Amino acid sequence: MKNLKLKIKPFSDISEFHGHVCPGSALGYKAAEIAINELKSSASEDEELVCITENDTCAVDAIQVVTGCTFGKGNLIFHDYGKQVYTFINRQTGNTIRLSMKNSFNIDKIDPNLSKLREKVNSGKASKDEEIKLKETIHKVSEEIINLPAEEIFDVEQVKLELPPKARMFKSVKCSECGEMVSDHRKRLHEENILCIPCFNNIKEK
Repeated sequence: MKNLKLKIKPFSDISEFHGHVCPGSALGYKAAEIAINELKSSASEDEELVCITENDTCAVDAIQVVTGCTFGKGNLIFHDYGKQVYTFINRQTGNTIRLSMKNSFNIDKIDPNLSKLREKVNSGKASKDEEIKLKETIHKVSEEIINLPAEEIFDVEQVKLELPPKARMFKSVKCSECGEMVSDHRKRLHEENILCIPCFNNIKEK
């Protein structure tokens, strides 16, 4: 039973949602696959599964599709740390795992031509053949990432973490400066006036 792997959505679903195939979404797919299997959890219909991501890269799109952890449901929590680190919590069991990318993992080791081709294409100096070659290389590298053993990409550890509160509904209030509605928990007060964050920042900068 321990080795039983749960069925997850195919990578083609991620590419359709994300808009293209790329190594970043492949990494997110791998992280989500690990989380689903390690925590013995199906995709989250509500907030049964929670993901705390420490980046906002392509990987997060894959995590949303596979795990059902989304910003809209409140079970995808974003920390802007710029790290390839993902913490997953199964609310029903309390089990929590933290995935951090290994220092030894490097996409260039899979195919060193990827960075060179991407740099040339982005500079606008690539030939049509090189542009085609880049797309082929991206697909190849992404496929290899998906097929790599988890332990070659991520360090996976069981951690203890306090369960984050479930998503709440907040009333909306009117900003006294721009007149637009803002969620009550995001309002700011200035001289007893209710302000949205942009208006509050504008006033503080004057």
